[in-house]
This record gives sequence, C-alpha cells and structure tokens, in this order.
Amino acid sequence: MTDLLVRNARLLVTMDDRRRELAGGWVAITDGLVEAVGASTDPEPSATRVIDATDCLVTPGLVNTHHHIYQNLTRAYPPMTDSPLFGWLQSLYPLWEGIDEEAVHASAFVGLAELALSGCTTSTDHLYLHPRRGGDLLAAEIAAARELGMRFHPTRGSMSLSVKDGGLPPDSVVQTDDEILAASEEAVHRHHDRSHGAMVRVALAPCSPFSVTEQLMVQSAELAERLDVRLHTHFAENAEDDAFSLATFGCRPMEYLERTGWCTDRTWVAHCVMPNDDEVRRLGAARIGVAHCPNSNMILASGLAPVTALRAAGVRVGLGVDGSSSADSASLWMEARLAMLVAKLRDGAAAGTARMALECATLGGAGCLGREGELGVLVPGAVGDVAVWRLDGPSFAGAVADPVEAWLRCGPVSAAHTVVHGRPVVDDGRIVHRGLGEQLRTHDRHARRIQRLDA
Repeated sequence: MTDLLVRNARLLVTMDDRRRELAGGWVAITDGLVEAVGASTDPEPSATRVIDATDCLVTPGLVNTHHHIYQNLTRAYPPMTDSPLFGWLQSLYPLWEGIDEEAVHASAFVGLAELALSGCTTSTDHLYLHPRRGGDLLAAEIAAARELGMRFHPTRGSMSLSVKDGGLPPDSVVQTDDEILAASEEAVHRHHDRSHGAMVRVALAPCSPFSVTEQLMVQSAELAERLDVRLHTHFAENAEDDAFSLATFGCRPMEYLERTGWCTDRTWVAHCVMPNDDEVRRLGAARIGVAHCPNSNMILASGLAPVTALRAAGVRVGLGVDGSSSADSASLWMEARLAMLVAKLRDGAAAGTARMALECATLGGAGCLGREGELGVLVPGAVGDVAVWRLDGPSFAGAVADPVEAWLRCGPVSAAHTVVHGRPVVDDGRIVHRGLGEQLRTHDRHARRIQRLDA
C-alpha cells in the first residue's frame, strides 16, 4: 500500500522532461520517494494517508539555493535598512559575532519552518560566520533541520580576511586558511550523505572573494574536487563587488573565478547581478549554477540580474531568499513572484512568466545543488517532496483559466501542505512540529541579546 497519496488536484505540475501538467492529478509516495503520478483518468493506488487537493495546484517542493539563516536574529534591524552591501555588512558584523550554538539552532529551526510555510522542501544555508567561542554551529543547524524534517544542504562557509588584512569582518569571526580547510573536510566526513534521497549534504563555501584569500579559493576548489562535493560563494553581487575585484585582483570577478579553479559544474554562485554578455556566455559554457535573489538584490539596491540571458546561455538558475537581514522575508513563493516580475521589468513582459519562475524554483534549484532528476520534479524515483497550494477564496476569484499563472499573479499564497520525503512538515497551513512555540521564544531571547536590546 502507498504511504501517502495527494489526489484530486485542479492541476498537478510534474516538471518532468515533457513538462506534463495533469488535470485532476495525483502523486503517490512510498518510502520517501515518488512511486507514481497520474491524471484523473488514471487509477489511483490505495494509501495509508490521503491529502485532498481539491481546488489546489500541486507542484514539486520548492528549492532554496541561497540563505544565511542566522541573520533572522537581526531581521529588519533599523539602522541597516538604508545601507548598500559593504557598509551594511561592516555595521552588522559586530552584532553577528554574538551567535552561538543555541542561537543558531533556534534560528535554523525558525527559518526552515518559515521556508516550509512557503512551499520550500529543500534549503541550503551559507553559514560563513564562525566566532571562536560560538561552538559547532554547523552541527547545531543540521540538528534543527532533522528535528523539523526538512531536506538540508548546509555549506561550511568561511572568512579568512579581517579588517587588518584588507577585508570587511572583525578579527573575532575569521579563521586561518588551515583551520578552515580542516573544518571543511571534517564537516563533509561527519555530515555529508551521498545516497539517493539524502536529507543532508554539505558543500564548501568561502564567503566571497573579498573576505577570503586567493589561496583559500584555490584550495577549497581542490578540496571539493577531492571530496566530490559542491562549491558555493557570492559572485558579481553589485558595482562595489566589481570595483573591489578590479582594484584588488586586477580583474573582473569572472576572471577571478576562472583563475582560482571555480569554473566547474560543481559550482553555484549567489546573486550574479553584474556579469557582462561575454561573462554570461562563459558561465553557461561552464554549467555553473546561479542563485537568483531578487528580493535581497532590490533591498540592497544591487541591481537586476540578467536571468533571461543566463538561462538562455545554459546557466542553471535557481532561487534564493538570501539572509533575513537583507531580504527580511524567507518566502520562496515571494522570490518566485519577484523573479517573474523582475524578468518582465528587465527584459520585457513575455520574458517573465509563472512557469519560468516555477522552473527556477524547482528544476533550477535542483541543478544548483547537483540533484537533477531527484529534486524539483514529480516522477517515479524522485524524492517525495510536494507543495500543495490552495487557489480558492477572494484572492483567486475569476482566476479560472490558468492555475500556474494564477498561483503567482494572485495571492499572496502560503502552502496548504508541504511534504518532505513523504512526511508532512506543513499540514493545513500549520507547522506540524509541536516545538515551534518554544523555539520562537528561544529565538526572541537571542535576537534581543544580539541586538543588545536585553538590558
């Protein structure tokens, strides 16, 4: 008997190679993997549990490809709301050096719960800040993901250049190259699961070219190759980023990526707002992935990423909510809607469609994480990760012609049900785990401490 059957969808979007969309569709999940999908005319299997998707759109679970979850401890911090990237970072580092295991555990639990409410089933996290007295932060957030039941791709991030070395962060949150490489290798050996349907995989992620040495960029690429894991960093984020690269390295960020050994299909980069036409072509030729973060890019006035051109060049474009101190709202649905609207604004009305945005949020995210055919698609053998979206009520009155366009053009929308590995994390719009209230109280205590509001 099937473990879980999601049935009677107004439309089920498979995102398979033929992009099938099944009216009255259903998906059956057993042992955490998709067993079968069908339309209303196909016989349904018997199931232990059934989710009725009447008046709902059913999609693969959404994939978040860039985040700094700990930053929700300083969300919407007032002094920082009007600063561009470099000044914004320098002002927040002194607060962030106060994070520790309990704070990171609570922030990860709360942040992943927020993502699940937006239909996200898999999230990465770029945890690049490791204060010397903070404890094992990576293990703390992995524990939170396991408790909640989310599929998790944390990265062992790093910074090795402090202010005294020409970087931006204070000495208290940087490590030496040797410390970083040793900790990175240990993290992969402890936590990385290579099996099909894995719930935890680890990538290596020097924070950015302006916060680590060139030697660490080179050695991280070599280590990732040896361990067969993925690479992640910030890239071509804004005009300041370009100017820094030219002044410091004597080249644009794209050339720096190439000369440090990062131009490989195991790499995905965050933002990628400022590549020129030739660089877009080179990124596509290398099969690099890009985490598109439209909300954060607008809040920090970084610019409009050339997503249409990147996709046309063969770049695997996913979506990222980015850190909650810049994006402030960790909603994959909102990022998908903004990706649709930004593409229209930048490249014309026809460039941005709901299906384009959904493809980025599912297949593009799977490509960034190196899990094509496994994540972001509803076909037999793929992971049993599903999002169910209600399309009824006043917000959707009259939206009867195209459920996919209605999903992003109407709303706002939260997931009615979010299923990860065949198990509901969100049921009828609510987090299933009973510990959310306690985690929110712990989160509030640490947020007040870190923002120095607890006196």
